[in-house]
Amino acid sequence: MNAYFRKNGPLPIKRCLCLFLSMALVLCAAAGCSRPVQGPAQPSGGQTISGQSAEAANDGSFPGEPNTAPGETLTRDSGAADPRSQSPAGSSAGDTADGTGTAPGDSGQDPSAESSASFGETASPGTGPNGGSTSGTQAAEPESPALYDPQTLLASQEAAKAFESLCNQFLQEQLSGSYLNLHYSLLDPEAYGITDYPVSFGDFSLTAMQEERRQQRMFQKQLADIDPGLLNEDDQLTYRILQKALLAEEAGDGLELYYEPLAASTGVQAQLPILLAEFTFREKQDIEDYLTLLSSIDDYYAQILAFEQEKAAAGLFMTDGSVTQIADGCAGYLLPAESNFMTTTFNQRIDAFEGLTDRQREKYKTRNLKIVQSDFIPAYQQLLDGLNALKGSCTNEQGLSYFPDGRAYYEYLVFAGTGVNYDSVKKLRDDIADQIDSELSAMSRILAEHPETAGQILDYSFGYTEPKQILEHLADQIQKDFPAIPDCHYETKFVPDELSLTLGPAFFLVPPIDDYDDCVIYINPDSTSDSQALYTTLAHEGLPGHMYQNTYFLAHCTNNLRKVLSFTSYSEGWATYVENYSYTTDNGLSPALGQLLAHNASANLGLHALLDINIHYFGWTMDQVSTFLEPYFDVSQTDVVQSLYQVMLNAPTNYLDYYAGYLEILHMRDQAMETLGERFVLKDFHQFLLDTGPAPYTVICEEFQKWLEEQA
Repeated sequence: MNAYFRKNGPLPIKRCLCLFLSMALVLCAAAGCSRPVQGPAQPSGGQTISGQSAEAANDGSFPGEPNTAPGETLTRDSGAADPRSQSPAGSSAGDTADGTGTAPGDSGQDPSAESSASFGETASPGTGPNGGSTSGTQAAEPESPALYDPQTLLASQEAAKAFESLCNQFLQEQLSGSYLNLHYSLLDPEAYGITDYPVSFGDFSLTAMQEERRQQRMFQKQLADIDPGLLNEDDQLTYRILQKALLAEEAGDGLELYYEPLAASTGVQAQLPILLAEFTFREKQDIEDYLTLLSSIDDYYAQILAFEQEKAAAGLFMTDGSVTQIADGCAGYLLPAESNFMTTTFNQRIDAFEGLTDRQREKYKTRNLKIVQSDFIPAYQQLLDGLNALKGSCTNEQGLSYFPDGRAYYEYLVFAGTGVNYDSVKKLRDDIADQIDSELSAMSRILAEHPETAGQILDYSFGYTEPKQILEHLADQIQKDFPAIPDCHYETKFVPDELSLTLGPAFFLVPPIDDYDDCVIYINPDSTSDSQALYTTLAHEGLPGHMYQNTYFLAHCTNNLRKVLSFTSYSEGWATYVENYSYTTDNGLSPALGQLLAHNASANLGLHALLDINIHYFGWTMDQVSTFLEPYFDVSQTDVVQSLYQVMLNAPTNYLDYYAGYLEILHMRDQAMETLGERFVLKDFHQFLLDTGPAPYTVICEEFQKWLEEQA
């Protein structure tokens, strides 16, 4: 069910999001408001609470879109200093001596255009994190082998061989389950021992999920047979990542029907077409495989519909509003085959493919047109017809906590999905609330000392407005605070008109692990029509965001399995952190305005994450959300609150994926700044995060304590 252990996922897309509520917090801060961060009292009488970028619908009524993927409760390391206790209450993280506060990084395009460029330089591999032990964790920490003992040396070699074999086996099993994942993950599958695989989307069913659980338990037992103390430091880190991730997955057993594969802009039905449209033809066999794959989409969607019918029978089907949003977003896929973007994009790739005769090109185009007519369009129509037939099956139009096992499932999403280093959802909620207050306090100080920024925040522009120009500028700006990466070529493309209402502001397509020199960033002109959104969006998706982080990690990591594991809260937390950093570069804004905007963006994202928790875990109703927002936002129109509430219902923990990881990074950075003082170097901290790479924060925070001790 979770992204890093699903053979039918994760889809290789990293997305940026817009926030439902944006500039209103500035007015709140200007007025010196204090937020009742825990909101109104819990419901009483007649309401029972028993006990994955949420997604904004982009249906034309409001902006928005983040990422998702579907734990045992992990305890905090009692032997390590808690970064959440380092900042005094009411202060802004990283405040400067003058009280203005520091943002995270301080120490009109043509819709039809595309651009390409390259960035980076040859870089020496960074120093990886130390693999020593940390006391107080749930899992036993490995120790380095005594290599001078011949017997131990032999045992260490055997353990290393067994661990490598196990990782390769798991890699092959994960990627061979879906041809689309395989194609996007590897340029040369044979070089990784993958030679026999079906050309299909994989098996999407409850039975398949349960079988995958069984295989995970087998892998877990095989992993336990290896003594981690006999492994080298890099393998010890990988071992702990796998161990903790698999342990967290156990909490999802029996909750498979709570998983929701469909959502307005983050669901399979929204992402699959763009992945098919970007399917690279490297050789003629790829064209044949693509046509085979496309012709099976009706069977794949029939499986998903059958899963939705099982959810409905179990009383777990989505709301009617969610069905309507999904249907609205699929309108572009139902266009006639001749003008359907699945036809036009295929024809463009065929025309660009070298080595075909004109007759061969026409044959391929004709075959694809027939498949779009007979399989692709009917697949969407049948899916929508089936979903519409299930309208009225919803038994709960509120958060997950109103389902029988809803709170347990939400805990699973939080601890297995985000991998946060918290021992309870309540503690996470309280820390989010505290961080929002800190951001508002910093904004109030900036507005008091720089009153001119109050007017500028509603009417500002960055000094760079074109995609290529922005990315080149960011490549120059990040050299001081971020390590160098190898040369990389990239393209910026614009989302087809048919998909503009379905997809979010932008997204980055993760490249194959053995061919990461060519990257693609998609921009949605409907969501990034002004320079205010485009600059920070490209920082999130490109430099120093997803494109930079993925290129760095693929260039430095030596374990192939780690390269394909996806930990959304790490990648989106990093991208959110550096997006806020971009407000404080030499970007044409005044330093005060840049800091104000960064704090505002952080507070707004935190607000969405806070609502996600309160709605799904603590059972907030729509009236409670309205009461909470009323003193600070203009929610006089009831459809605003209704739309926001629906956004949160569509994809639980989606906003949390972004904010929880971002919050973990802020806490670590602030603790490092306080502990190291003048010895703190932001570039070194960033390199630590990049070298550690995607992992649960339960592991990253352990590594951080070791790194911090080394720096001190």
